[in-house]
Amino acid sequence: MTAYLLSIGIVVLIYALLTLGLNLQFGLTRLVNFGIVAFFAIGAYTSGLLSLKGVPLPLSFLAAMIVAGLAALPIGLLSLRLREDYLAIVTLGFSEAIRITIQQEEWLTNGVQGLPGLPKAFASLGSGNSDIALFVTLVLVTAITAWGTLRLTRSPLGRLLRAIGDDETALMALGKDPARFKVQIFMLGAALAGMGGAFYAHFITFITPEQFIPLVTFYVWMSLIMGGTGTVRGAIGGTALLMIFLEGSRFAKDLIPGVSEVHMASVRLAVVGLALILFTLYRPQGMFGKRQA
Repeated sequence: MTAYLLSIGIVVLIYALLTLGLNLQFGLTRLVNFGIVAFFAIGAYTSGLLSLKGVPLPLSFLAAMIVAGLAALPIGLLSLRLREDYLAIVTLGFSEAIRITIQQEEWLTNGVQGLPGLPKAFASLGSGNSDIALFVTLVLVTAITAWGTLRLTRSPLGRLLRAIGDDETALMALGKDPARFKVQIFMLGAALAGMGGAFYAHFITFITPEQFIPLVTFYVWMSLIMGGTGTVRGAIGGTALLMIFLEGSRFAKDLIPGVSEVHMASVRLAVVGLALILFTLYRPQGMFGKRQA
């Protein structure tokens, strides 16, 4: 049971990094990114491939962040020309393009067979202690990221980013150029997703293209909406809330007779979708967000 709870805690913290990145992009600047899973996959594969070549894990993690951030550059530049709805479509298409590329480029990614045998983080400590060390590291990394995000949101730059999200046209009328700030924040959010991917790869130690489907993006958006956009506590609290709901509902199968494990997965997804609708209707500010005046 302890190992199970530890695994859940690690996954929650990895998703918290993804949600903090999305909070920077959408919560502050209103950049609609439906392709978070693409940067998650880029980070996982970059770190995984480099580590298999013998690159030390800290350098692999750093490379994962840099490559994911750079991959976001063209999308960030496109965001300057696209409305929110078109940007959403472009990012969704980008995520599928990345997944298909990973499937097809067998010479690099081993295709649908995936990458087995990735080095496990802190493997030298033993199987049990390595997960504890990874969990503690993730707690520290998530805390530092949350602290940095909080400092950013309370700084003059953070207020500028909020102004971009609230009314970009009015900001431009005041002589401000929001373009480079939008690109930078999009790349920063993608780099956080890449770091989450690196942690995921070296926790699971086996990655395939099918682990990076749009459902991951849906869960991250769900976390942010449930917790509340634009706040750090909303991003982290929403992630914890969603994971508690998803994992807790596994035990509900025993209380519902005649429902198989396969059918229960569909029921859980439907209930998550219903919760998303209810939150949108009755608590649009999220569980931990502030009600709009």
